[in-house]
Amino acid sequence: MQKPIIIDAASGVNIPDRLRECWQRWDLIMMLSYRDIKVRYTQTAIGMLWAVINPLVSILLLFFVFNVVVKVDTEGIPPLLFTVSGLCAWNYFSKVVSEAGTSIVGAQALVKKIYFPRLVIPLSKAISGLVELVVVLILLFILLIYYHYKVDTRIILLLPCIILVFFVGLGCGIWVAALTIRFRDFHYIVPILLRIGMFASPIAYGTKIVPHGYKWILSLNPLTGIIDGFRYAIFNIPLDYEIFMTSVGISLGLLISGLIYFLRMEKYIADIV
Repeated sequence: MQKPIIIDAASGVNIPDRLRECWQRWDLIMMLSYRDIKVRYTQTAIGMLWAVINPLVSILLLFFVFNVVVKVDTEGIPPLLFTVSGLCAWNYFSKVVSEAGTSIVGAQALVKKIYFPRLVIPLSKAISGLVELVVVLILLFILLIYYHYKVDTRIILLLPCIILVFFVGLGCGIWVAALTIRFRDFHYIVPILLRIGMFASPIAYGTKIVPHGYKWILSLNPLTGIIDGFRYAIFNIPLDYEIFMTSVGISLGLLISGLIYFLRMEKYIADIV
């Protein structure tokens, strides 16, 4: 007979051990990720086409506001192409934060029945969200072909930028997931913050239009440096290394602190939800 699993509420947080435990449940993570993707588009009239329509609506909205009404400088890049390049990171980030943030509360029936690393749940949301990121990247490359825009070997730098946005999305997602367990107000706070964040991030405009004295405020948004990194890799737009490294630091800080807080809360989750 299998021995019961005993969780010591007084034990400390050992991140390497907890991450190792999650790795051992990789099959569960992938199963939950696949289920999320399947459920998301099952019983809809157009199925996976929603994965294209949702980002397209955001692209057209931002394009209209910043490039038709306001007509911001896009640094010589076709405005539509410029907007899509910025939306790659933001669309994934907002998807992960909103879904991972409510993932524990949404899975409370499962959480109360059996033991498994609770981190598996928001992590599966971050992985399933990669589908939307791939869709926007495909749209971007279609536009690159349409505009006859040539890219060079610098395009491989997209990979570290994708890893960074994965880190910051997961970091914020697990922070919100842990906080939502105790304070259900975050159900209402997070959507408001994400709506503000969409316009506060340089998705359809470049950081050059921001006055120098206010750039430090923009740099506090970790998406700023990541979006700039995407544009550097694709268009070779000069990268502000100070802003980029600030984004790297904040992204890692959010991920590590989020892991610590979430893992401290983990042993109480079944009792609170």
